[in-house]
Amino acid sequence: MLKRTLLAVTIAGASAAHAQTDLPFALDWKFEGPAAPFFAAIDNGNFEAQGLAVTIEAGNGSLDAIPKVATGAFPVGVADINSLIRFLDQNPGAPVIAAMMIYDKPPFAVIGRRSLGIDGPASLEGSTLGAPPPDGAWAQFPIFAAENDLDMSTITVEPVGFPTREPMLADGAVDAITGFSFTSYLNTERLGVPADDLVTILMADYGVDLYGNAIIVNTDFAEANPELVEGFLAGVAEGWSAAIADPEAVIPMLIERNPAADPELEQRRLELSIEANVLTDWVRENGFGIIDDARFENALTQIATTYEFVTPPDAALYFTDAYLPEGGFDLGE
Repeated sequence: MLKRTLLAVTIAGASAAHAQTDLPFALDWKFEGPAAPFFAAIDNGNFEAQGLAVTIEAGNGSLDAIPKVATGAFPVGVADINSLIRFLDQNPGAPVIAAMMIYDKPPFAVIGRRSLGIDGPASLEGSTLGAPPPDGAWAQFPIFAAENDLDMSTITVEPVGFPTREPMLADGAVDAITGFSFTSYLNTERLGVPADDLVTILMADYGVDLYGNAIIVNTDFAEANPELVEGFLAGVAEGWSAAIADPEAVIPMLIERNPAADPELEQRRLELSIEANVLTDWVRENGFGIIDDARFENALTQIATTYEFVTPPDAALYFTDAYLPEGGFDLGE
């Protein structure tokens, strides 16, 4: 059982109105394009206006932030909700829950090369697939395989590290890799693989009806500090609104934290995430941050086709809209 840490927040300063509460935020991945909206919320003063001094720590995959938040090391983070569902099933009562959906359409993908025989799901049979064990896309691959009737015994799965994943595809050491569409595609193209040789198989286009990354919160912290969580989520929404309104304007905020990054590449990555994953038709019509209950129940059913739940799944254990405005946020497109 995880050690539970009740996070206590102390507000100090001459005036409560001007006090800033430190709030460390565990990111799912490196400081790349899709992280820019969170930095925009810092630099544009959105978090500060909510009384928050937010600091952001880079992550190492979609599973990375879950134990950080569950143990109380971080009050908030971002993680793959499907991995969170499995985590909570295996660690019942762990104080962590998703409180805001970011990727309405998940970027889970298989990226392959036409020159190596990859042109769709069926072509993965007989191939060698590079998959980092902590990768969120790899975690959903069994569902994708089941939905497309793939014979897993014919696929050679090569466990790879995140740093070697795209180089191995570029070198032809593997035929395809799992990853986020906007990450692995652009990284492989940057290594010199022609765009017309790359095939992006987005799992959501092939029967995988799941949600993607969400803001997760430590429930002990959230119950003790609901207004801080509400303020944090409002700041996140404002950061994404700024990124959608002008992607180019928020990239310098990212580059300030990651000077080695390529601004043009990271802007493309951000724009791809907005177009394909964040600002979907459903979000335009219904609001940002919330979920469709019927779809989420269907996602749980789909997860159960390849994962044996210890206890019957309960949507209320995995996502709450208690800290969101009714109808979610308007991203002001």
